[in-house]
Amino acid sequence: MKKEINIEKEETLSDKKYILKNYTFNRQKKDGTLLHKKAEVYNPGNAATILLYNKEKGTIILTRQFRLPSYLNGNPTGMLLETCAGKIEKESPEEAIRREAEEEAGYRIKEVKKIFQLYMTPGSVTELLHFYTASYDESSHVSAGGGLEDEQEDIEVVELEFQQALDMLDRGEIQDAKTVILLQYARLQGYFALSHP
Repeated sequence: MKKEINIEKEETLSDKKYILKNYTFNRQKKDGTLLHKKAEVYNPGNAATILLYNKEKGTIILTRQFRLPSYLNGNPTGMLLETCAGKIEKESPEEAIRREAEEEAGYRIKEVKKIFQLYMTPGSVTELLHFYTASYDESSHVSAGGGLEDEQEDIEVVELEFQQALDMLDRGEIQDAKTVILLQYARLQGYFALSHP
């Protein structure tokens, strides 16, 4: 049975980069009664992420960059190892992730595989993240990567052996959710022959 949802009030709290709004709404509960609530919702737009892998070498490409929110919440350096990712602009998710792979990692990818799409923080953020994988090799390496200067990006490109990345994951050294999901997906799908589980 469809539950009724009624937005009573919508107030913009910030629109400096992305949009933060406060909503007052009613929602019908499963017992039929109405629940009256307020919620702040952040709308940064949708995004895409990709795990770049090379089966012959047994390696992956990650990026390392500073993330202020992680620093403010206890990450001593603010640096995180991540899969390439970025916002979807006026383009498809696939076009966005091809662009981001080239801007951030310096690889021009020919074929990408869509895995799934997930809401990463559905309690407060609207963003839907599209997950991809793609193989890379030296012929697809077209630049040093590192991001765009006009966006003040300062990205380090990191090539790791897949087993090394999984060991870091198991030790809790990789803390970015999208990266953990893609590494676990690759492990479960047997992307690489591993020396141990």
